[in-house]
Amino acid sequence: MITDVRGVAVGHWTDERARTGCTVIVLPPGTVASGEIRGGAPATREFALLDPSRLVTTVDAVVLSGGSAFGLSAADGVMRGLEERGRGFETKVGSVPIVVGLSLFDLAVGDPAVRPGPDQGLLALAEATERPYDNGPVGAGTGATVDKWSGRPVPGGLGSATLGAAGLIVSALLAVNAYGSIDDGRSVEDIGPPDGSTSGQPFANTTIGIVVTNAAIDKAGCFLLAQSAHDGLARSLLPAHTLADGDGLVAAATGEVEADLFHLRALTQAAVAAAVRSVGGL
Repeated sequence: MITDVRGVAVGHWTDERARTGCTVIVLPPGTVASGEIRGGAPATREFALLDPSRLVTTVDAVVLSGGSAFGLSAADGVMRGLEERGRGFETKVGSVPIVVGLSLFDLAVGDPAVRPGPDQGLLALAEATERPYDNGPVGAGTGATVDKWSGRPVPGGLGSATLGAAGLIVSALLAVNAYGSIDDGRSVEDIGPPDGSTSGQPFANTTIGIVVTNAAIDKAGCFLLAQSAHDGLARSLLPAHTLADGDGLVAAATGEVEADLFHLRALTQAAVAAAVRSVGGL
C-alpha cells in the first residue's frame, strides 16, 4: 500500500448508495512531485504547477475523486483542512496548501446529483491515516467500472501495489475506471471488444492515481517517473490513453533514500501495472 512509504496518509469518503466518493493522499512535508496526462478527457486541478519548469516543487496532498469535473471541488475542503494544520507553501501572508486534484467520471452508475464536494474532501482528510486502507469499490473507486468498450462494463475500483528492496520503496495507488479492459499482459490476438464494436460510453471513464517513492529525486526526476507510470498503464490496460479516457498520474518523492533513476522508472512501471491488475484480480 502507498502508506508503506513513511509519512504518507490515506483517507476515503464513500457513498455506497450514490456510488461515488473521494480519496485523499496526504504527503509528508517537503515531498517533491510532478505529473503527466495522456488521456484525451482529463478533469484536473492545479496540474499545471506539476510541470518541472514551475516555481513550486512540493505538493501537500493529492485528491482522487468521482463526480467528473464536479468532484474537483473536494480538493477545496482538503485545502481548508490543511491550512488549519499549518501546511502549505509559505508566503508573506500565510501558508497556501498545494493540493492537486484528479477526477473520474462515475455519474452514470449511481446518483449523478451526488458528487464529492468540499465537505466530503474534508471528511476524507479527517479519516486519513498512515495505517493500511481499503482498496476496491471505496473512495474514488466506488463507482469505477472497466471494460466499457465492450458494452458490458464490470466493476473497477482502487488498486494498490508496492515494490522495492534494500530500503527503497515505490508504491502506486490508482482509481481504475478505464474505457478498455484490464490486461494480464498476454493478449496477443483477438484484440478488441468481444462483439467487435465500441459501444461503451465515451467520456465515462478515466484512470487516475499517484506513485510515491521514498527516493531522493528532483521535480524533473518525478516527471520522468510519471511518464513511466503511464507506461505501466499501457502494460495493464487495453487500450490505454484513449480519447475517451482522462488518464492522469502524479509521481511524488519523499527524499529519504538515494536511488538510481533508471531503476526507479522500471519499478514505477511494474508497480502501476500491478496496482491496475489487482483491481481485476490478476
